[in-house]
Amino acid sequence: MTGSTLIPTLRYRDAHAAIDWLQRVFGFKRHAVYEGADGLIDHAELTLGGGMVMLGSVREGREIDRWAVQPEEIGGRHTGGVYVVSPDCDAAYQAAQAAGAVMLLELYEPDYGGKAFVCKDAEGHVWSVGSYDPFAPQSAAQKEPA
Repeated sequence: MTGSTLIPTLRYRDAHAAIDWLQRVFGFKRHAVYEGADGLIDHAELTLGGGMVMLGSVREGREIDRWAVQPEEIGGRHTGGVYVVSPDCDAAYQAAQAAGAVMLLELYEPDYGGKAFVCKDAEGHVWSVGSYDPFAPQSAAQKEPA
């Protein structure tokens, strides 16, 4: 039995700081954190509601870090992101701003409902946050294509 069949994974140069930031800003909880003998994070699992994100420290020379790049290595660009369903998007927006997140899209109201914003964390990973929950029952008008 699993809470989710899709779990985003991220690599951080300072995984300890990333864990603290994600807890403070979005309310993630530590499910499991495994630290190596070198003090870096081998593997961490953070939960939020029924979802999870896994992350670990970047280690030069490690196989996974040979093919995975960090956003600053490619001009701050990012090829993916994580969507966080937030029942209080205004509070999440304020927390992200207070924690120094770079806002890519300021707080707005999408046509499909709710509120949303998009930001980058300290290492350039993209986080989309919104009150829209795609698993919640939607009205027929919300389901119709534009």
